[in-house]
Amino acid sequence: MARVEKTVDIDRPLRMVYDQWTQFEEFPRFMEGVEEVHQLDEKTLRWRARIGGKTEEWDAEIVQQVPDQSIAWRNARGAVNSGVVTFVPLDAERTRLSLALDYDPRGFVEKVGDLLGIVSRRVEGDLERFKRFVEERSVETGAWRGRVKPTGEVDPHPPGQR
Repeated sequence: MARVEKTVDIDRPLRMVYDQWTQFEEFPRFMEGVEEVHQLDEKTLRWRARIGGKTEEWDAEIVQQVPDQSIAWRNARGAVNSGVVTFVPLDAERTRLSLALDYDPRGFVEKVGDLLGIVSRRVEGDLERFKRFVEERSVETGAWRGRVKPTGEVDPHPPGQR
């Protein structure tokens, strides 16, 4: 497994940054190579992306989600990957978003790309585009304030959010 860790500071409040990140179907607007993301239910996302010149599809399962703090996932089918994105307020108007991604580069092209740092640069670019995407707006395009517990239980309306 390979790992990429990247951080970006965004000039928007924590709640807005977190709420926008929960709009997974918007990811193709700022993630290079991502063609589609469909949210199948509160915990399952179906992805399609161009990786190493070929189309890959996979399902990701959100394994833990804590509003305004973190979202962790792992693959459920297809391309092997997992990770966590965390959100930390820097002050009332600025947020630090950190992403840690573990993935398995399969095949010669993906392994060479990994050695050349292509995935690392792509993730860094994706976070910079997300930053611009959020900073260009006065409000997020949507929000999901639910919680996914490590047990897999979903609370669509956690305390204080009802």
